[in-house]
Amino acid sequence: MTFASPLLLAGLALVPVLLTAYVVRERRARRAARAVVAAPLRAAVLPRRAGWRRHVPIAGGLGAAALLLTALARPQTTVAVPVEQARIVIATDRSGSMEAKDVAPDRLTAARAAAATFLRSVPRTVRVGALTFNQVPTVLAAPTTDHDAVGDAINSIQAAGTTATGDAIASALKMLKTGNGPAAIVLLSDGKSVRGQDVLTVARQAKAAKVPIYTVSLGTASGTITTKTGTSQVPPDTATMRQVASITGGKAYNISDARALSAVYEQLGSKLTTKHQRQDVSSSFAGGALLILVLGGVASVSLTGRLV
Repeated sequence: MTFASPLLLAGLALVPVLLTAYVVRERRARRAARAVVAAPLRAAVLPRRAGWRRHVPIAGGLGAAALLLTALARPQTTVAVPVEQARIVIATDRSGSMEAKDVAPDRLTAARAAAATFLRSVPRTVRVGALTFNQVPTVLAAPTTDHDAVGDAINSIQAAGTTATGDAIASALKMLKTGNGPAAIVLLSDGKSVRGQDVLTVARQAKAAKVPIYTVSLGTASGTITTKTGTSQVPPDTATMRQVASITGGKAYNISDARALSAVYEQLGSKLTTKHQRQDVSSSFAGGALLILVLGGVASVSLTGRLV
């Protein structure tokens, strides 16, 4: 919790001062009464006190004062609120290396399942688009609130070809040019970019456009595929993906398991569609003070027969 006017919290020092003054006054009054009236006559002359009950109004008043002084300092909490105008593009690699089976049952099937998890975790009011890429990016769906259509488009992806990650990011940025509100790209790739624009150059363009890229490097260093010329290793380019995320203000994930991939996508779905903002909670403290005063007054009347 933070305070918009923290200097006003200094007023809380008055509470223990007032409490001390009240205790001192009570003790002095008790001593004065005993000094004036002889011990054998005190029971008959001095009024019977209500014991601890007579302190209820004072305790309530001091508690209410503490809450009111805190309210004056304007306490604030940070809360996550939905971003209704958010736009997200899911960019999925479909190069031939996505047929590798180091992520069961294979990388592409795992990516499709994870994308479905992502779409389920995103509020319906958020627009999500999709593109797929090998050496050429292909737009599957412009940002839309029809998440079912986006999911169907992603399920149609077939693996083939090589990888042009820079071109894919550039295409995703074009998709996000129209519209208001925050935008982000979720980039899933399992191989090194070998064609098209330089990946880091395009990442800097995304930074300039204030579009963070959350990268997911899919697969393991030992992943292989079988081609006409034999068996080829297809490790993910995790170093470049980390750089892309770092440059744009996103986050990089290394995924070698289908369950972990789905978990990351679900986390991103909730993360990318909320923002953290400060919320003033002064009214809660003021309301608490009023409640304490009311309850203290009721308790005082019930226990002592008087309000103060």
